[in-house]
Amino acid sequence: MNAVPTASTAGAPRLIALVDVESSQIQAIGHDAETNTLAVRFKTWKGDSSSLYHYANFAAEDFAAFKAAESIGKHFGLYIKPFPEKYPFTRIESKPGVPA
Repeated sequence: MNAVPTASTAGAPRLIALVDVESSQIQAIGHDAETNTLAVRFKTWKGDSSSLYHYANFAAEDFAAFKAAESIGKHFGLYIKPFPEKYPFTRIESKPGVPA
């Protein structure tokens, strides 16, 4: 489990623990219930770590459904990615260790 910074309006970034998942396009996911923030670490086409994004307004129930999905990538593509108004996103890192 990794912890990554999340955007915070209160100054210092919060940490969101990431859990690796089985997916061809997503490496790891995490959730901060206090801020309703979803963290998603994507993979490159080679399977290496890639960009880290945070999605706002993501409730604990949404995260439970995402984490339990039969296909993490399909769930993301159907229920999260198409709705940027509902889940506004911010790229936190362009790749591990490199701020956006």
